[in-house]
Amino acid sequence: LLPQGLSMDASKKVDLKIIIIGALGVGKTSLLHQYVHKTFYEDYRTTLGASILTKVLAVDNTPLKLQIWDTGGQERFRSMVSTFYKGSDGCMLAFDVTDRESFEALDNWRDDFLEKVIPREQDFPMVVLGNKIDLSDRQVPKETASAWCKEKDIPYFEVSAKNNINVAEAFETLAKQALSTYKGIFESYLTDSIKLTPNDKPKQSCC
Repeated sequence: LLPQGLSMDASKKVDLKIIIIGALGVGKTSLLHQYVHKTFYEDYRTTLGASILTKVLAVDNTPLKLQIWDTGGQERFRSMVSTFYKGSDGCMLAFDVTDRESFEALDNWRDDFLEKVIPREQDFPMVVLGNKIDLSDRQVPKETASAWCKEKDIPYFEVSAKNNINVAEAFETLAKQALSTYKGIFESYLTDSIKLTPNDKPKQSCC
């Protein structure tokens, strides 16, 4: 289905929904605040359910409005969080490089997301963020995370929400992927809508 108000006129703004998911405490809220507000969000409070921030930017001369959904990572919120997946144009998977368990949980988060996104696409726009590279007690080597992402063909970014390293690059890469997929859906929709054959004509019925 086409999103409302869909237009490929480059001067029209395209709205894209991006969702950021991952285990509790990996810094999803901090990453989001760093990207949208250019501030490091130190006041740590668990996100209950989801909160939404927006960011306007231009990608390939197309104005984009990103609606970024920040989700809670607690296991007890998992079923609630998965209800927010619907309608997403891109997904950001985050883990903490100082927390091995948060990295090992990526498989579950990814599978859960792909299972609930309709239509399910293996090449759904997605990036992985390894956050907190500013800390010294690293548990997940860059090579390990890169290998996991390479196997699944997902771009990987080593980031720091605190020091603003690679945060904008990660979001913009995902925005580009999402826009490209969105344009593809639009073009295939147009192609399908003009493939009218004589068989598509309504049958005449007698009253």
